[in-house]
Amino acid sequence: MKVDSSVIAPRSTVLSTHVGVWWGLLGVLAFSFTLPFTRIALDGLSPLFVGSGRAVVAALLAGIALTVTRERRPTTAQWGRLAIVAGGVVAGFPVLTSFAMTTTPASHGAVVIGVLPAATAVAVVFRTRERPTRSFWIFASLGAVAAVVFAALQNGGLGSLTAADLLLFGAVIAAAIGYAEGGLLARELGSWQTVSWALIVAAPLMAALTVVSAVQQPPAATPVQWLAFAYLAAVSMFLGFFAWYRGLAIGPMAQVSQIQLVQPVMGIAWAALLLHEQIGWATAVGGLAVIACAALAVRTRLIAHRPTMPRREDS
Repeated sequence: MKVDSSVIAPRSTVLSTHVGVWWGLLGVLAFSFTLPFTRIALDGLSPLFVGSGRAVVAALLAGIALTVTRERRPTTAQWGRLAIVAGGVVAGFPVLTSFAMTTTPASHGAVVIGVLPAATAVAVVFRTRERPTRSFWIFASLGAVAAVVFAALQNGGLGSLTAADLLLFGAVIAAAIGYAEGGLLARELGSWQTVSWALIVAAPLMAALTVVSAVQQPPAATPVQWLAFAYLAAVSMFLGFFAWYRGLAIGPMAQVSQIQLVQPVMGIAWAALLLHEQIGWATAVGGLAVIACAALAVRTRLIAHRPTMPRREDS
């Protein structure tokens, strides 16, 4: 194996419990611009074009990287698992959030997606042997409930969830599954290799959707809108996953997934700075409630269990 490989080897050694957390935080920082930049891009591009086209551009970058480094091809079983990752984070999350952002503020979407850490933790438990403590689940569940209640009350009551909210919650489920499966695959294939192969798997479908969207609504974007689209393709869809899957691979995945708790805060801040969205008390309180619950979940996990960390193989 090459010296600079990012594959996480199965044998273990004691590493700092914060290594995975810092990698995860770097990935979350990259992802935190996704919703505001999606709103900017949608001013000149259709939601289907934004959701699918960014995956096509990212797949081209992935193909170049895989060709230059001459990475080994995944096994037959790994291809099937890569299809799950592709369905979750290459197709599901980008397309669903793009349509959601046509009718809801980016700040609102950022708080609703605050439920993602808890959803990822659930997916991780189903796919791994990690078993978080009872306190972890209590706080993670409270964060999920806070996000749902926030979305409902901001739209007029518990019976007033909008179509955009449903799209966002669907995006959360898709991303949670893709994150959990991708984190496991990153231990076998490497972090950037996993997202690269997933992009290749999804490329034919996403290319077809891009062509259809361009024919139905020809792109008519300004330079700023194209720059926003470029960020979504190169960073949100590609480079951000280098750090995120690296953090999940180091793990523990349930713990690292909770780093996403800072994403609503970042997303709301970027929405205010870039889109001049007004941040009302409901948005602020809802965001803080979600973040506080997720922060308690992370802290409980850290106190209750300090695992042996896997390390990368440098042979």
